[in-house]
Amino acid sequence: MTDYTPDKFKALLGKLVKTPENFTPDDLKLALEHLLAPDVLPPTQIGAFLAAMHIHRVERRPEHIAAAAEILRSRALKVAVEGDDKDFVVDIVGTGGDGHNTFNVSTTAAIVAAGAGARVVKHGSRASTSSSGSADILQTLDCHFVPPNADAPTSIARIPFTFIFAPHFHPALALVAPHRKALPFRTIFNILGPLINPARPRGMLLGVAERELGLPFAQSLRDGGVARALVVCGAEGLDEISCAGDTWAWSLAPDGSITESVLHPAQFGLGTHPLSAVKGGSAAENAATLTRMFTAGGEVEELRSVEEFVLLNAAALLVVAGVAVDYRDGVRLARESITSGAAWRALETFREAGRAGMASIAGQGK
Repeated sequence: MTDYTPDKFKALLGKLVKTPENFTPDDLKLALEHLLAPDVLPPTQIGAFLAAMHIHRVERRPEHIAAAAEILRSRALKVAVEGDDKDFVVDIVGTGGDGHNTFNVSTTAAIVAAGAGARVVKHGSRASTSSSGSADILQTLDCHFVPPNADAPTSIARIPFTFIFAPHFHPALALVAPHRKALPFRTIFNILGPLINPARPRGMLLGVAERELGLPFAQSLRDGGVARALVVCGAEGLDEISCAGDTWAWSLAPDGSITESVLHPAQFGLGTHPLSAVKGGSAAENAATLTRMFTAGGEVEELRSVEEFVLLNAAALLVVAGVAVDYRDGVRLARESITSGAAWRALETFREAGRAGMASIAGQGK
């Protein structure tokens, strides 16, 4: 067993501060092992390390992002995805921090894509910079997040849509949470969430709030074993495909090649809408919007902007999943998922699975 000590960490910290160009991915792995070990490092060393990573922009290097994600995945509680050998499992997620506080488009698009035939295992948490995170809206919709079993892999049922509540599966991150909150800048841990889904999806639609993160994230996804992905950044600094205009995109193909392009709603056969038209509200307000959209049985004119925002992102996820042949086909399938009630049924299936899981736990406690 490796012996973690403040003195050993001090040497790594010195290398990071004095010669950051020589700070390797293996150095980062060892530093994170120290950082995530309970009661080893004083707060001064933790704060200095996170600051040096940020100042020297080591956290933007693709090989270091991939190395950090590998450490966090190794410490995550394990899952066993039923049908993983038959299904091309996908996720849709953003790094957050874009400051736009838009509607819960990733969560809604995930459910829509699931209703259209994709196998979605979404990884997320509660809001940190917006009014409503993925966990917030799902809990408001009466979904339950069954706690994992620390002693054996948690089974992920073979249903169209599943949500993995990140704090349940990454207990090690609780150790650094107070230090992150005490700092006036976003740390490497803020951007790693999309890369540490314990279900290890083979396809990803991943949004970043800064254009310079696009290529590093695409490379990190490739290094982490993702087969097909689309990394996107709206021109407004949005960590989604923008409904307002251009979106920078980096497409990862199965052969490992990465192609940069610019997306626009017109390529999807959709119009543009200002981001002000897709502003999010509270979890309750966003849940009400989702419910109305999914149960109206047709298009609702006053929800057109939000619905087309969802269609954009669901269509792209369906292309990544291999369900749609192109973006316009993805929009068609996504719209059918909503109007036919398939998206609502995908949500209900997940909701019922959560209720059954919680009932099972309650029964075991008697």
